[in-house]
Amino acid sequence: MQIGVDSFAASIADPTSGIRLEPVERMQNLLEEIELADLAGLDVFGIGEHHRQEFLDSAPAVILAAAAARTKRIRLTSAVTVLSAADPVRVFQEFATLDLISEGRAEIVAGRGSFVESYPLFGLRLEDYDALFAEKLELLLKIRGSRKVHWSGKHRAALTGQAIYPRPLQDELPIWIGVGGTPASFVRAGILGLPLMVAIIGGEPERFRPLIDLYREAGRRTGHSPEQLTVGLHMIGFLADTTEQAAEEFFPGYAHTFTEIGKERGWPPATRSQFDRLRGPTGALLIGDAETVSEKILHVNEQLGGISRITFQMGVATLPHQKMLRAIEILGTRVAPVVRKELAAMSVHREAGSNAAG
Repeated sequence: MQIGVDSFAASIADPTSGIRLEPVERMQNLLEEIELADLAGLDVFGIGEHHRQEFLDSAPAVILAAAAARTKRIRLTSAVTVLSAADPVRVFQEFATLDLISEGRAEIVAGRGSFVESYPLFGLRLEDYDALFAEKLELLLKIRGSRKVHWSGKHRAALTGQAIYPRPLQDELPIWIGVGGTPASFVRAGILGLPLMVAIIGGEPERFRPLIDLYREAGRRTGHSPEQLTVGLHMIGFLADTTEQAAEEFFPGYAHTFTEIGKERGWPPATRSQFDRLRGPTGALLIGDAETVSEKILHVNEQLGGISRITFQMGVATLPHQKMLRAIEILGTRVAPVVRKELAAMSVHREAGSNAAG
């Protein structure tokens, strides 16, 4: 299992002091976080895409390129690229360039986005939300598969054999599909045989099992191998030296952010009791010390029938930079090794059982 971190480059005022970092300082802190994630042995770091005041990630490929120059091993991905509101040609060019800069570590997680500001910003109709994504995903995959592209659609000018450069270092630039809870999105990813990144930010992870099974079945029926049908999870999480410390440090910013978003979406204010339920054994929050979080990852992996990647969204709360660095260090040096060891042991045990049965 690959383990990593996602960030939206949040620039949110501290809910207790009201102090907000200057954007330049927040961006430098983010680059230090990615650099540490690489040194700590994490597998992947993702940058989201938003077009709102409280986030600095409107140009994720630029941030990832800066990170590529400061890292050696960690994979660098979007989380997600709002493909519905983008030009697939430019998206491919940007991430192919990132792939060259990073020497083959770039990935795209393509999605429709959970916020809608980008649609009017780029002159698009929200009514075309899904049609835009389906059409642009088709074009992005065609560009990945061929230097010269013949394509026509409703929402973009046709391509009549134009060559699209640069080409990435990787033979096939990885493209994941980012999804929330819409069954059709899971089916689409399965039919296309693309890896799936599921955003689980509330409730219980177990409720996503039927949707993941739907994805796997759609892929199987279309003729894709199980190895192609990989599942990743994007989940909110945070670590500290004790579980109590992690909860106390993370909750104020978490409550502030989700209460503010809730005002837009009709959600009730975030409460401590709700937060504590979600960080419990069956909830969606991965918050605690190394042992607590490791056990929960293994539990979620079992519930969902095996996952290939999990990324921690730590930036929904406003936290001092040093606490963020400590959380990343714990994740890389104390959680990831334990999870990998346990999963490897389980794999050996299953293989031995299969051989004995045969």
